[in-house]
Amino acid sequence: MPKIAVVGSLNLDLVVPVARHPLPGETVLGGDLAEHPGGKGANQAVAAARLGAAVAMLGRVGADEAGARMRGALEREGVDVTRVEPVDGVPTGRALIAVDELTGENSIIVSPGANNALHPEHCATEGSLLRDATVTLLQHEIPPETVAAAARLAGGTVLLNPAPARELTVDLLHMVDILVPNRAELAALVGHPLPDLHAVADAARQLRGPAAVVVTLGADGALLCEDGAVLLVPPHPVRPLDTTAAGDAFCGALAAGLVEGRELHEAVRRANVAAALSTTLAGAQPSLPTREELARELGEL
Repeated sequence: MPKIAVVGSLNLDLVVPVARHPLPGETVLGGDLAEHPGGKGANQAVAAARLGAAVAMLGRVGADEAGARMRGALEREGVDVTRVEPVDGVPTGRALIAVDELTGENSIIVSPGANNALHPEHCATEGSLLRDATVTLLQHEIPPETVAAAARLAGGTVLLNPAPARELTVDLLHMVDILVPNRAELAALVGHPLPDLHAVADAARQLRGPAAVVVTLGADGALLCEDGAVLLVPPHPVRPLDTTAAGDAFCGALAAGLVEGRELHEAVRRANVAAALSTTLAGAQPSLPTREELARELGEL
């Protein structure tokens, strides 16, 4: 039985490099279009699988060529896709991504497509998978009621990446063990800007429900808030090329660390390095590091 169950999205990423992101009403010329398998759920599944974890995914794709590509990409990474089913009449999800050629920062628009066809009853049907998984990994590119159903059925640690940001119910927060927002998502959850790391730490402490909150901070590293204590994990130095899927690399690596039995602070430290490595290559899934690459970067080989 897989130790990590990922309930989430699968998208075909359409990526264009740009000299700068356009302003509202403005058109900018970009570079050549690239297509990569993506979607937060699929990216996180691949991230964990490349680090050696046994992973199964529950999701939906369209009955189209893109859907077949998404399933094939996961299968090649060793992810169990028997619960990733095609849906007639709707397209596979798409993500439209502009990447700044200088900084690697991205802007993303997601068209969910078949991801919206993943319903709570599908979680109930796969209840044994969720009950038996050591970690259930969730995101927000599927319907909120499906996220809640998966969390409710999970028998192990529930890790929620609340991206894209949306309001979280009190009930869901109390079903989540580890919440992993970025700084902007945390600001949306608490309803006010977070101008500095002190504000980020205070906001993480405010959240009631999860046993731990891990805030990804991009170039500033990550912040772990657990039992009222705050630990700042410093950034791992790299030269970023494309930050697409850095958060997914972090979540997948964090889940993989937990199923290996690592303490949370150590799993966060390793996830921080995995996320940094992912920014050094273009694309979402193509950039996710392997177990060997992470061990080499950590000086373990």
